[in-house]
Amino acid sequence: MSFARVPGLVEEKVALGETTLVVDPARLLEACEHLRDEHGFNFLSDLSSVDYLGWGDEPVAGYWGGAAGRDLNRPGTWGLARLPAPKEKRFAVNYHLLAVRSTAREAPRLRVQVWVDEDETVPTVVPVWPTADWHEREVWDMMGIRFAGHPNLTRILMDEDWEGHPLRKDYPIGGEPVRFSGEE
Repeated sequence: MSFARVPGLVEEKVALGETTLVVDPARLLEACEHLRDEHGFNFLSDLSSVDYLGWGDEPVAGYWGGAAGRDLNRPGTWGLARLPAPKEKRFAVNYHLLAVRSTAREAPRLRVQVWVDEDETVPTVVPVWPTADWHEREVWDMMGIRFAGHPNLTRILMDEDWEGHPLRKDYPIGGEPVRFSGEE
């Protein structure tokens, strides 16, 4: 399947059997309408976001295993630690699409991705897939990414007076002291 005519297409990536289309955020709605109408991606199964704050600041390396497996208590890099490639912007918003057809045993899958910084907005895709309503509200609530044109962009999981967005990497980790029943 060729996606070369998708409006706003920046890059097409294929890795591990999955296709990701990176799209210009300004043309996201147009791209999604095209994918629904021209390619049959009629179902938005999920919408997720990732915070890449600090990405590339520290070298990373994986584990090496042998015939006896790997020792998770003694990870080593064997000099293979490297800096990961930098990301375009701080946040990635990922739209997971399916082309559901009655005659197919398995629905083709596609990921559409847009990159935004702290104060940028993403156009809502509620007019294309109404189920995006709750997905976008969750991303707003947990990550603080705004969706321009959303019909009801309000918190969905946290209390209305909650400050901040708990899944951001710069969200302060802390807590409230717990009072146990036997304490005075």
